[in-house]
Amino acid sequence: MSDDPTPPRPPASTGASSPPPSPPATAQSGPPAGSPVPSAGRPTPLSATEPPTLPRPPGPPKKPTDSRVTDVLAGRITRGGSGPCYGLVTDDGREYALHGSGMGTLGTGTTVLVTIAPPDPAHDCGPGTRASIVKISRVG
Repeated sequence: MSDDPTPPRPPASTGASSPPPSPPATAQSGPPAGSPVPSAGRPTPLSATEPPTLPRPPGPPKKPTDSRVTDVLAGRITRGGSGPCYGLVTDDGREYALHGSGMGTLGTGTTVLVTIAPPDPAHDCGPGTRASIVKISRVG
């Protein structure tokens, strides 16, 4: 070792300053300050704040809140053929007597989507709610 009283010089600077040294890390013995401490046998609560509550509605809605298309039916043909009369039963069990000229041949059991209009009083196509066919298309 040398007995030189002059401390060693730092390396030459390149123009960039180096960050100050960080303080030494200390081990924490418990949770950070401000966080809830779990009690024995119970989980830590997610939040100490109660969630907001919604006000009670004044009553049931005056109009339906679900908008449903009332002129379109989906179901299976129960009385088929080349028309102009067809029978249809929807998935909810409602039966319709449909009338439509030039709609083509539909076999019994065919699943269809039908746009309907008010019935033509001059035509009776059998049991069920009467309606006129505006448009009909096979599904699947």
